[in-house]
Amino acid sequence: MLLTLLAATGFALLRIRNLFAVVMLAGVYSLLSAGLFTVMDAVDVAFTEAAVGAGISTVLFLGALALCGHHESKPGHTPLLPLFVVCLTGAALVYGTMDMPGFGEASNPVHHHVADHYLEESYGEIGIPNVVTSVLASYRGYDTMGETTVVFAAAVGVLILLVGGARARRARGGGEG
Repeated sequence: MLLTLLAATGFALLRIRNLFAVVMLAGVYSLLSAGLFTVMDAVDVAFTEAAVGAGISTVLFLGALALCGHHESKPGHTPLLPLFVVCLTGAALVYGTMDMPGFGEASNPVHHHVADHYLEESYGEIGIPNVVTSVLASYRGYDTMGETTVVFAAAVGVLILLVGGARARRARGGGEG
């Protein structure tokens, strides 16, 4: 169901020329992606997608729309070459995934190397009783720190833009009166 909604939202994004609607649909697409990541048990990635993709990116795009307008101009050429490149890249990606094992199968390599070690040894190595917390805080600590840094940097960027916009409005308001 989520993949169908993602595909429908992506197709709608391609067809719409109103940029405000595109920004809103991009936010919906990010939320659907976060839901898909949650279903696939990648909650940390889902959280980052929801915060950065649906939250901060939508705010930044809305700020950009305030500066440039709401309608996309028609392209002066037909986009056949970019369409060909995208289709070729997509076909190569699909071909590359043909040899992958099925999602969630117990015989997948990931279930026989690292996962067993995490489940059996994480408490003894780290001393944290919750396996998920031990993986996110210790084994994948740099990855989690990187995700947190991205969310923090995006939040700081939005705050800088908001403060700068408020100063610009005050400067314009002060000059008009």
